Amino acid sequence: MPNTTRVALIQMSCEPSTDANLAKAVSLVREAAEAGAKLICLPELFRAQYFCQREDHALFATAEPIPGPSTAALSEVVREHKIVLIASLFERRAPGLYHNTAATLDHTSTAPDNIAAIYRKMHIPDDPLYYETFYFTPGDLGFLATDTSQGRVGTLVCWDQWYPEGARITALKGAETLFLPTAIGWHPSEKAEYGDRQYDAWQTIQRAHAIANGVFVCAVNRVGHEHGDVLLDSVHGNGSHTVVNMPGPGDHTPASGLEFWGGSFIADPFGRILAKASHDKEEILYADLDMAEVEITRQHWPFLRDRRIDAYGGITSRFLD
Repeated sequence: MPNTTRVALIQMSCEPSTDANLAKAVSLVREAAEAGAKLICLPELFRAQYFCQREDHALFATAEPIPGPSTAALSEVVREHKIVLIASLFERRAPGLYHNTAATLDHTSTAPDNIAAIYRKMHIPDDPLYYETFYFTPGDLGFLATDTSQGRVGTLVCWDQWYPEGARITALKGAETLFLPTAIGWHPSEKAEYGDRQYDAWQTIQRAHAIANGVFVCAVNRVGHEHGDVLLDSVHGNGSHTVVNMPGPGDHTPASGLEFWGGSFIADPFGRILAKASHDKEEILYADLDMAEVEITRQHWPFLRDRRIDAYGGITSRFLD
């Protein structure tokens, strides 16, 4: 009998309330764990609607330390169900220094909140309605692979997923499963003309990572139409609460904001889609992964063996003029 690990991807929508989103995430992670999942991943920045649709200094108040309130709440489920969980958070590292960070929580870790590792997003986009460079400092930890109780895993966050270099280095560090928490969607005005090809490109590049590196790829996106509305409930030292409402930009019609396209999926080391979620519904996507397939696939398609590492010096140049 194969030795499999059940993976679950939490494809969720996000409300304005950061507290409500955390409570929903905890509930969905618990549901996945009760269904037998041992390796679970939440979508990018799940605690809020995607706020990077505008540049607003007030939104830095939604950042938190790691460990912090989110990892404290999630670690209770991690310990209760003896799982590994990847959670994407807006990290406040120091005054004025913030990252888009994925924390890997493992019930076997003795670190605070069972944090086995953190990965800070390396590639930071700056595009219409994706103004991330205003908020996030590029990661300085490099590409990482982490030993967990459910195998060696690596994480790349959203914009990272378009770069074969990041997936390659993560695989070369021993990751056998790549998790890609994501917040990506259509501009409503572009969906009719470009929607299908945009989603197809998103899925194709990640399936290519699976094939080129002989690894499982698990890409989890959010779903729903968002305008970036954020409702922050801050708890103070004296126990009082302050609720701050930070509406998103635009006229809040179906023609504005972002329509997150869901479509979360899990691919095997041959690039085959094992499971795929809908484009418009919240759901938990499951697959049972047999890690023996990593070695079997690499034996038959030995891309790592045949790499010409002596000939790749140019890869560290911006462009070869």
